[in-house]
Amino acid sequence: MATAAKRIIEDAVVRKDAKVGDKLLDKAFALAFKGLVYAQIWEDPVVDMEGLDLQPDSRLMCIASGSCNALSYLTADPAQVTAVDLNRAHVALGRLKIAAIRHLPSYERFHRFFAHADHKENAAVYRTMIAPHLDAESRAYWEKRDITGRRRISHFTRGIYRQGLLGNFIGLAHLFAKLYKIDLAKLLEASTLEEQREVFERELAPVFEKRFIRWLTDQPASLFGLGIPPAQFEHLAGDERMAEVLRRRLEKLACDFAVKDNYFAWQAFGRGYARTESAALPPYLQRGNWEAMKARVDRLDVTRANMVDWIGAREPASMDRFVLLDAQDWMNDAQLDGLWGRITRASRPGARVLFRTAAEPSLLPGRLDETILRKWRYLDELSADLTRRDRSSIYGGVHVYELA
Repeated sequence: MATAAKRIIEDAVVRKDAKVGDKLLDKAFALAFKGLVYAQIWEDPVVDMEGLDLQPDSRLMCIASGSCNALSYLTADPAQVTAVDLNRAHVALGRLKIAAIRHLPSYERFHRFFAHADHKENAAVYRTMIAPHLDAESRAYWEKRDITGRRRISHFTRGIYRQGLLGNFIGLAHLFAKLYKIDLAKLLEASTLEEQREVFERELAPVFEKRFIRWLTDQPASLFGLGIPPAQFEHLAGDERMAEVLRRRLEKLACDFAVKDNYFAWQAFGRGYARTESAALPPYLQRGNWEAMKARVDRLDVTRANMVDWIGAREPASMDRFVLLDAQDWMNDAQLDGLWGRITRASRPGARVLFRTAAEPSLLPGRLDETILRKWRYLDELSADLTRRDRSSIYGGVHVYELA
């Protein structure tokens, strides 16, 4: 499975018609993507659930990533959620969360393990309360030692959100902030949107004018930590300097939403969730949803699989909702046709597909086979509204299609 997963990731990322240097860059990204990438998923589940319009009989497939959203979708009470991922670390993380919800004795214990995620006692909690209930593959993942010699489960005693490809990227960004004498905590201390914008304009915006930063962000490898492969880098940049694109995305994150309500801002500027009683958290981590999570967690399955193959193995007209994240940004036209052909076959009337793109427009028109595309209706007003309200602020567009 490991060899097959590596090959599938490389097939998705490595451009066959690229120059040798670009292929080497693609292969470097594929190698970086093998380990833990996202300890927290960076798509807003609140706007997802609005766009998906989940119903009691909805059967949903999503890409697992950090499994925050797969779990959070359960708060909308669908019939079934399946989270698929080729990344072994992401599957192990999702299954760890499921076992914890099933077997930890209280919300407080769950919150300390996954929201704080840095208490020394979490090692004993894992050993006595979670590990005995994990599948063998996931348990082996968490108990194996990483390149530092520590067992991977120690991430939860040292801060899981500071680990992985994205966690390291954010840590490096904080290091650069210190070098430029920027105190990112000032933004988290702001009490109004006006104060947030003032901090952004004074402290953060000028950094993107620095010659070194503009040069650095023009290098595709500099955004590997955001999970952006070289091909997607080109779509994201378009005709602009990457520094300008990143400045606008960071401005939305820093200025458009109150930081007290935006856990994505806390992860970006504080490297973790706030420690207050009223801290913003993903839905699955909120106290008010704990009983629902306990009651519904058996409806979620996290499986290691190729998304396209998994969809292709479904019965015709058996699924209702699909969340593709930004996976299509990695695909060529033939791969898009293969994916959407399978989605169309597996979908019941009224099914919805939600995905994100690095660039603003939907990538399907002009690329997806027209005979397939005609079967789907683009919900343009809804998509524009969800894009505007997506608190993660990383992507150019959130798009929703409905089967006619």
